Amino acid sequence: MLDIFRSAIFAGICISVGGIVNLTVGGIAGAVLFAFGLLTVVSYSLKLYTGTAGFILNTRKDFGTLFLILLGNIVGCLLSGLAIRYSNPEIVAAADAVVVKRMASGAIKCGILGIGCGFVMTTSVKFAREGKFLPLLFGVPLFILCGFTHCVADAFYYCTASLDIMWQNAIEILVIFIATVLGNLVGCNLYRPFVKTN
Repeated sequence: MLDIFRSAIFAGICISVGGIVNLTVGGIAGAVLFAFGLLTVVSYSLKLYTGTAGFILNTRKDFGTLFLILLGNIVGCLLSGLAIRYSNPEIVAAADAVVVKRMASGAIKCGILGIGCGFVMTTSVKFAREGKFLPLLFGVPLFILCGFTHCVADAFYYCTASLDIMWQNAIEILVIFIATVLGNLVGCNLYRPFVKTN
């Protein structure tokens, strides 16, 4: 379990690197460069919530493992958020803009958008596990440009945003985050009723 947790922390850090470049550059370039984060996760076989949720969930134990992975991802995002806030405080304003956008959308919309992200991520990771990385390179910019919500990326944005926004809206943001986590979970497993698996 400790190995899974450590792997999940590093996965959160890798996704945070993608989040940093997305906040810094923005637009299509930022969306494309974000793919580095998921490429790193897949290359090192790290434990990422959206890279795992579509491939387990056969037993109750799997849900515990998935929760542990999400917790580790959040810790990695928190460490990265604290580091980048200290070393590059200009990025906080960009993170604030993402948080404000999430609050404007609300929990239901973010949950629905999370379904789209989960589907794209599971499909991208499935191909990457088969040595086909092109879908991954397209998939990451696709979910960002579509406005789909990714719970681990959002965890990084929340951890990087200004404390005033986070404290004043803590309950609302928590509800939105949970909705995104659940939306990602549904999206990651969206293929199951339609595709036969071995």
